[in-house]
Amino acid sequence: MRVSLFRHFPIVKQSAVLFLHCALCPSASIHSFFASSVLSVPSALTPFLLFLHAILSAEMDADLQFMQEALAEARASASAGEVPIGAVLVYDGKILARSGNRTIRDNDPTAHAEIIVLREAARLLSNYRLANTALYVTIEPCSMCAGAIIQARVPRLIYGADDPKGGAVRSCFEILSNPSLNHQVEVSSGVLAAEAASILQSFFAARR
Repeated sequence: MRVSLFRHFPIVKQSAVLFLHCALCPSASIHSFFASSVLSVPSALTPFLLFLHAILSAEMDADLQFMQEALAEARASASAGEVPIGAVLVYDGKILARSGNRTIRDNDPTAHAEIIVLREAARLLSNYRLANTALYVTIEPCSMCAGAIIQARVPRLIYGADDPKGGAVRSCFEILSNPSLNHQVEVSSGVLAAEAASILQSFFAARR
C-alpha cells in the first residue's frame, strides 16, 4: 500500500505549493510566505520548508542562467538570418554544447538548434545516450526534435515559449509524455517565455 505524506499532513502539500510560488515569482519572498494569514506553519516543519525553498531557488536560478545562454544563441541566429531559436545542452551542471538554428547556413532541414547540440554532446561524450543532461531551448521543440530527445534519453527539457503551430511537447503533440514510448522526459516550460517569444516575433515582423 502506498502511503502519502500529503494525505495525512495536507499542510506539507500547501506549504510546498506556496514555496513553489515563491520560487517562480520574483516578487514573492519567504517572509511573505511565513507572514501569510492563510497558513500557519508548525515550527517542526520549518527546517523542511527552508530546505525545500533552497532546492527550488537553486534550480530556478540555474534554469534562468542557462536559458539566458540559449537566448544568446537565438539572437546570434537572428543576426545570421536564421529563425532565432537557441539551445544549450548542460551536463553535470556545465554547458557541454550550444547552438542556434543553422538550417539555412548548412542547407540542412534537420539543423535545428536542438539537433545540433544533441549531436555535439553525443560526440563529446562518445555516447549517443545523454544521461545526466538537461536541454534548454528557447521555443517548444518540434516533433523531429522531440523524437531526437527521446532517442538520446535526455532526462530533462526546459524551454521558453510555447509553439502553437508546431510544438510537440504540449501545443500540437505530446510526444515527450506519451506513455507508449519507453522514455519520458521531465519538462519545465515558460522559463523566460516572454523574452523568447519577443525575439521570434521581432524577427518575423522585420521580414514582413
